[in-house]
Amino acid sequence: MTGLDLGSIINWIGLFGIAVFAVSGSLEAARKEMDILGFLLIGSVTGLGGGTLRDLLLGATPVYWVQRPEMVMICLVAAVATYFLAPYLTSRYRALIWMDAIGLSTFCITGTAIALAQGASPLIAVCMGVMSATFGGIIRDVLCSESLILSSRELYVTTAVAGATTYLLLQMVHAGETLSTIGAFIVGFGLRAAAIVFGLKLPQYQRPDG
Repeated sequence: MTGLDLGSIINWIGLFGIAVFAVSGSLEAARKEMDILGFLLIGSVTGLGGGTLRDLLLGATPVYWVQRPEMVMICLVAAVATYFLAPYLTSRYRALIWMDAIGLSTFCITGTAIALAQGASPLIAVCMGVMSATFGGIIRDVLCSESLILSSRELYVTTAVAGATTYLLLQMVHAGETLSTIGAFIVGFGLRAAAIVFGLKLPQYQRPDG
């Protein structure tokens, strides 16, 4: 697959992930009954937060959305659309969880791919994928005074690690960008969906005095 094809695929996946995460942030704003400016703020930081951290850690400055303002516009449009459509959702929390799952599964791929393209080692690339996938949700929860989704009992970070690692391994065996992306999304989203539906979780630490 040519470099142009690779860049195009990663670009479209990234735009989709930004939009989905912006919607998830806006749904949290809806649960908190914020005004339209609150929707715009929470939607934007959720959509752009993970990629911002990735670029800062990789030394890629100015960060991506400063150079491509259309990404900010995607967040704003998604936030406004959610503001008007949220009242018609019977369960905003369930919608938030599933939108977050889609964004998580998307950003773990783009974060890993971008890090690899910038010459990061395999381990660092996976770390960047996980940070890209989770940091926006962390900012959302902090700003909305919610319990961090990271502390949920269901598998969360593990699914991002699985998706990022799957993408990396498929790239290492030259499976091609399309297969690597599809395979990684299936693993990441499938695992997260199973965790949501069946309550899958890793064993938790128990204090000796507990």
